[in-house]
Amino acid sequence: MRILALESSAVACSAAVCEGETLLAQSFQNSGLTHSRTLMPMVESLLVNCGLTLEEIDVIAVAAGPGSFTGLRIGVAAAKGLAWSGDKPCAGVSTLEALAWGAAHMDGEICAVMDARRKQVYNARFEAVNGRPVRLTPDRAIGIETLRAELREGGKGQILVGDGALLCYNELNESGLPVRLSPPHLRFQTAWGVARAALELAGAGKLITAGALAPVYHRLSQAERERLSGISE
Repeated sequence: MRILALESSAVACSAAVCEGETLLAQSFQNSGLTHSRTLMPMVESLLVNCGLTLEEIDVIAVAAGPGSFTGLRIGVAAAKGLAWSGDKPCAGVSTLEALAWGAAHMDGEICAVMDARRKQVYNARFEAVNGRPVRLTPDRAIGIETLRAELREGGKGQILVGDGALLCYNELNESGLPVRLSPPHLRFQTAWGVARAALELAGAGKLITAGALAPVYHRLSQAERERLSGISE
């Protein structure tokens, strides 16, 4: 099964082609340019360099959330466009689960964290079991203080991954919690992780149509929060 995966949920942007569990190629860019400018050219060059056409791709996968509202919309829109022309099945992958795949070869619990601003992180926790991440919590937007209390109660060491890993490491390490950072090259969101998580969805019969694919934000946007605040006042 060939999977074309897109990752645009945070500052960096990437695309990958995998065949089963094998990574055929990946393009990663953290240049500061907007994803609307970089994502599709990356996909086009990736397919050309792999000697593949879109028709030869079986599944279109994308990090559907949580993450940057704009980044998620760009990624999902691109995935829909790629899938619709050939009526290809899609996988809307949890960004946090895709992150966990990058650390699943290590022993211990994996704490995936993305900076959500306002003293919150997008978070999910996993346990690495035989090279696979087993979910311990749902995806959620959670305050760092709440996460600290949860980890203190659990008492287990945590491997931190995601663009919020360093932020959480500084906060949690000062509290004496047993946390460690995943290596830099495995810490951040990548399209390979998206493809690997998509392979699990495919095996479980959980692929969806392009029409059903949608971003999963996990909290209201700032504009929506301000609008509701104005209404309540």
